[in-house]
Amino acid sequence: MTTDHTTLDRFTERLDDFDVSHTLTTPDGVPDAIEAVTDLPAVGVELPDSLGRLPESVETDPSPSDLEAAVTGVTAATLGIADYGSLVLPSTPDGAEPASLYPDRHVAVVAAADVVPGMSEALARLGDRFRADGGDAIVATGPSATADMGALVKGAHGPKAVHAVVVRP
Repeated sequence: MTTDHTTLDRFTERLDDFDVSHTLTTPDGVPDAIEAVTDLPAVGVELPDSLGRLPESVETDPSPSDLEAAVTGVTAATLGIADYGSLVLPSTPDGAEPASLYPDRHVAVVAAADVVPGMSEALARLGDRFRADGGDAIVATGPSATADMGALVKGAHGPKAVHAVVVRP
């Protein structure tokens, strides 16, 4: 499946609206793109082959103390949702959730072909899979933030900063 330029442009505009920085690159450029926005120590999960590879500096078998010390977490995103500037982060057996939620910075790697226009397209792509295997995912829009107790606080329930690496063929 391919994403038209209008959808990809809308996605990057909405990322900007939610203070999510982003890089567009090819699979070969992914390690450098991640390295450029990663503060160490960093943890992550291996990326699907189509998205490139992680830099050597990202620990892919972190201990609980590695997760606690990590400043950056790197994971793949299943989808990008253009209208919302959202990233769909899958629940995975190798533990993508802690790497995406515990560190102060999350770097999400998503294929440009997996950026869909809106929520209905995202649900259409994910629905059959979730019904078949009972899977789940987090739909994340921007850094974690709350104003429950007054002033806006970033990072209360997840990362303070998010960067999307969008991978084009």
